Amino acid sequence: QVQLVESGGGLVQAGGSLRLSCAAAGRTFYTYTMAWFRQAPGREREFAAGINRLGSSTYYADSVKGRFTISRDNAKNTVYLQMNSLKPEDTAVYYCASRRNDYVSQRGTDYTYWGQGTQVTVSS
Repeated sequence: QVQLVESGGGLVQAGGSLRLSCAAAGRTFYTYTMAWFRQAPGREREFAAGINRLGSSTYYADSVKGRFTISRDNAKNTVYLQMNSLKPEDTAVYYCASRRNDYVSQRGTDYTYWGQGTQVTVSS
């Protein structure tokens, strides 16, 4: 079992930046594909970004492409989401998720383990 703990959320003005972190417990972090999803109030959860096991491939939703960057440090068992040029529509609870398969899926149901989420609020 993998335990995921997100941190780094908060309140920021539009145009600002935040860096989310997701720390994983266990020695097999490098065997998991990682992703960030988000869920805004009244909306369905949506894929934001994903990264494969070695960090050689990354994928982004069109809504965040060019503004968000996902990365991972397998030595630290941590995946990051750098969010720049934030907009009010980025306001959501952000979740990290993991799956064993070395393929970044944009479907939440393909991920096995989830963190508890961290709130990101962008004011206009």
